[in-house]
Amino acid sequence: MVDDKVELLRQVPLFATLEPPELSAVAQIANVVDVPAGTVLTHEGRHEGYFFVVVMGSVRIDRAGVTVNTLGGGDFLGEIALLDGGPRTATATAVSDSRLLQVKNEQFDELLATTPSVRAAIMTEVGRRLRRIDEEAVH
Repeated sequence: MVDDKVELLRQVPLFATLEPPELSAVAQIANVVDVPAGTVLTHEGRHEGYFFVVVMGSVRIDRAGVTVNTLGGGDFLGEIALLDGGPRTATATAVSDSRLLQVKNEQFDELLATTPSVRAAIMTEVGRRLRRIDEEAVH
């Protein structure tokens, strides 16, 4: 099963630059979660300790009750709360039956502390995402 998770993680921009041993380390702390349509994955304003990668299906992102994005296979959510431990910035709800990889904060923090290359890759991709958001806000 770890090999299947490695292949899934390899397709996610957040982890795409990791070497095979690093991907395996992430895969070992990731759990496969199948959720039915309508499942609320995160709640805006709450402190919830996990990050998700959408393997298949779709997830709607709502902020203050307004849909701001819909995610599909290969997309990820929860990285801000994962990195800073703060409250969720949005509510995420499965639009369709979905398969997700879920990583818990404590395990991820330990991985980042012991594997600097994983930390660097994550920070680079989160920076890219923030830059895109900033550019979209200007245009």
